[in-house]
Amino acid sequence: MIMSNEIINEKFSELGLSSGVLSAVREAGYENPTPIQLKSIPHLLEGKDILGIAQTGTGKTAGFTLPMIEILAAGRARARMPRSLILEPTRELAAQVAENFSTYGKNHKLTMALLIGGVSFVEQNEKLDRGVDVLIATPGRLLDQFERGRILLADIKLLVVDEADRMLDMGFIPDIEKIMNLLPYIRQTAMFSATMPSEVQRLADSYMVNPIKIEVAPQKIAAETVTQKLYIIDGGKLEKQNTLLHLIKKENVKNAIVFCNRKRDVRTVDQALRKNGLNAQALHGDLPQSVRTGTLEKFRLGKINVLVASDVAARGLDIDEMSHVFNYDVPTNADDYIHRIGRTGRAGKEGHAITLVTSDDEKYVQQIEQNIGHKLNKEKIDNKHKIINSRKNQSKSLKVEQKGKNKTNKPQKKTNEKKKRNIEENKKNTIGMGDHIPAFLQK
Repeated sequence: MIMSNEIINEKFSELGLSSGVLSAVREAGYENPTPIQLKSIPHLLEGKDILGIAQTGTGKTAGFTLPMIEILAAGRARARMPRSLILEPTRELAAQVAENFSTYGKNHKLTMALLIGGVSFVEQNEKLDRGVDVLIATPGRLLDQFERGRILLADIKLLVVDEADRMLDMGFIPDIEKIMNLLPYIRQTAMFSATMPSEVQRLADSYMVNPIKIEVAPQKIAAETVTQKLYIIDGGKLEKQNTLLHLIKKENVKNAIVFCNRKRDVRTVDQALRKNGLNAQALHGDLPQSVRTGTLEKFRLGKINVLVASDVAARGLDIDEMSHVFNYDVPTNADDYIHRIGRTGRAGKEGHAITLVTSDDEKYVQQIEQNIGHKLNKEKIDNKHKIINSRKNQSKSLKVEQKGKNKTNKPQKKTNEKKKRNIEENKKNTIGMGDHIPAFLQK
């Protein structure tokens, strides 16, 4: 296994790439490869299978698109027979990879078809009929087109499965296996994943030949450039929305993504923010693809400052200098926390991740802290949006009192004068009006 976190001094020109590709890379503003690019590009150019483990935002896309362009440019196209295939779990990721492929391949006459759901088959069919060099697809639409007889997969020489752990989370592994069985047995395969659960490892063992395992960063580690905070909230949805609004206005937010666990909450939060004068817009899986694509483009161009999204935007979305990520809901999957906050603090720039926490989020916070290997900075915020010092006399009770006095903590009658004084002293230092911080949220 190759593992690397070192500072990269090598240039792209030292990786065996042609002048046409190097020119496109320079025009895109890149000179030094990231660790995953440094380790994967030479092996892919040599025709080897690789299993790349790298967290989000490490440059995986260029790590496989650059050598793919080289391989395709050196070969000969055949009518209606794509020669390479890139599989992505979401439409947004597939579209972004297609954009990168066009950028890096601008000096080569390579053709591409983007096969994603939510859009008309007509344009896709026209491209397929003319013949393409590379297919960039989500599993469902690829299988749809294959079953309709629109594509032939018998000449695929290079397969890339990107975000393999996300494929697993979304239930795509059976589709991936079906697709792999449709491809030629002799081919080159590259699989990339932020984490390596057992099912993804089984997939690699079954469909790859002596893969070189490249791990460029410890798994489940959040970017060091991201400042992370948890704010503990008492109250219901209205108080949570008001706190989010307050924090967005208080923080020096250039642009931000607000993540919600459910689509209906995405809509509700989006409406609340826009009602209060913020330039926000919703993004979730139920929206038509044209709306999703248009929303992301507006966000990239700065026409939208706040994107309220489900986890459809948690991976692969690359926005320059995005300042903040807000977790309106604590993610129920600990890995999703890392992917969410990875939207900020990219390319060594400073970022901020703020998570709103209620008493119902105990086990999810524990899982996240276990996942990232350290405790998170926590502060309690009252209904007037004032930060309360939560270091003194934090109760070990797991219940946060929503209102009134906490009856379970009433002092019992004591005859001993010393005990009475201790009780009075505790009353002076109690956090708020009968409010207590759960043990799992204590610093």
